[in-house]
Amino acid sequence: MGTDEQTMAWIMDTYSNFVGSPQPGIVTGKPASLGGSITRREATGRGAVAIAAAAMDKLNKKYSDSTVVVQGFGNVGRYAALASYERGAKVLAVNDLTGGVYNEKGLNIPELFKHIAKEKTVKGFSGGDAFVGEILELECDVLIPSAVGGVITSNNAANIKANVIVEGANSPTTLNADKILRENNVLIIPDILANAGGVTGSYFEWVQKLQQFKWTEDDVNKKLEEKMVHAFDEVFALKQQKKVPMRIASFMVAIDRVHNAYTLREG
Repeated sequence: MGTDEQTMAWIMDTYSNFVGSPQPGIVTGKPASLGGSITRREATGRGAVAIAAAAMDKLNKKYSDSTVVVQGFGNVGRYAALASYERGAKVLAVNDLTGGVYNEKGLNIPELFKHIAKEKTVKGFSGGDAFVGEILELECDVLIPSAVGGVITSNNAANIKANVIVEGANSPTTLNADKILRENNVLIIPDILANAGGVTGSYFEWVQKLQQFKWTEDDVNKKLEEKMVHAFDEVFALKQQKKVPMRIASFMVAIDRVHNAYTLREG
């Protein structure tokens, strides 16, 4: 949290100097010019939206017809908003530490990016109205909390009007809030699944360094989509089979993989 490509470049350079030779595989998330993967910065947000679109399909609704609210506008939130916009969804509201912006007809996210590049904040964006209320409680199809943990609690969970919550941030929903939301028939895509696009992007970067071959942007995005949707489908199928929440199903899939790998190695 709070790191970027420059930070990763410093880590790589420090370690390389320590061992006396270039070590580009020691860290991921590097600038593309130093062997980083194209779109790595975007991977978490884009992966979350791939999951969100798959979830809406399960609810028999197209993501292109959906309304979306994004809480937090760092690397995860901004690219989740952009990917949603590119898929045709209506992004109603976004916010950052300085405030928020709302447009019932949908925000023009590429124009918002230009505004942020100049002003370093979403505040003051002319493409919407200033929003100072509780963004998590706006009515929408998909809510993507993408900032910090513990923002959805027992105090506000009952007021959330989203049909689907995609946890772009780590642990944005407390255990008590999770129970309240599920009782209100909100589909929660847990962080262990929803924001796995980031580590998947890092894996792609590592693989490319091993191969000494750089994939195209289309290649990376296509592989990311395939990985995320396949993971979602596997977890969702287990959720239905075992009649458990998505969070439990995610852990069940993960634990089963570890168990199988351990068993095979033990013989």
